[in-house]
Amino acid sequence: MKQKNSTLLPFLLLLFFLIGNTSSVFAHTINYALEKAPIQNAILYYLKLGFTHIIPKGFDHILFVIGLCLLSNKIKVILWQATAFTVAHSITLALSMKSIIIAPSAVVEPIISLSILFVAVENMLLTELKPWRIILVFMFGLIHGMGFASSLNEIGLPRNKFLTSILSFNVGVELGQISIILAVFLLILFPLSKKQHYRKWIVIPLSILIGSIAFYWTVQRVFFI
Repeated sequence: MKQKNSTLLPFLLLLFFLIGNTSSVFAHTINYALEKAPIQNAILYYLKLGFTHIIPKGFDHILFVIGLCLLSNKIKVILWQATAFTVAHSITLALSMKSIIIAPSAVVEPIISLSILFVAVENMLLTELKPWRIILVFMFGLIHGMGFASSLNEIGLPRNKFLTSILSFNVGVELGQISIILAVFLLILFPLSKKQHYRKWIVIPLSILIGSIAFYWTVQRVFFI
């Protein structure tokens, strides 16, 4: 238990720091066009927006989800991780859009790439999924939600359909994640995970590739953004 707590401590401290950086001046951008549109139009718009934010635009989130798939070949276990991630980012996305928490992109974006790097390294060091993974995925989801908020704020939300729009966006994100998981399962896990050299020829090389890209992003986001 002590090891788990010490692992989570940096993320808890970071979250408290970000929550502390509040501002009464900041408010989300208002989408005036959808304020006047029928509610089904808003639902479809933000549902599609959430999906396309993952596929094809969210390459970093795609790599994160692929990384989550590599330590277990059980689709149920992988979907639980994706659900924990979605619940977490839904919380911070809504709080960010309501101006309850504000996180500068200069802080959030490097942490997002570090979360991808962490998962990749964990895949290389461990041979099986540990119970703490879902807790870490939830913590990472809190950070990713702040990144989603930065992108969503560029488009804005209708004031009279705020909750509906947020929920629709998150459902779209979840559908995007499930699509990636199903693709990985059908193309990699189902046909290859029982093979003798699966870890040597699939898990390790893919994790090295994902980790290398994430490390590059981290350096780029820390020093060049």
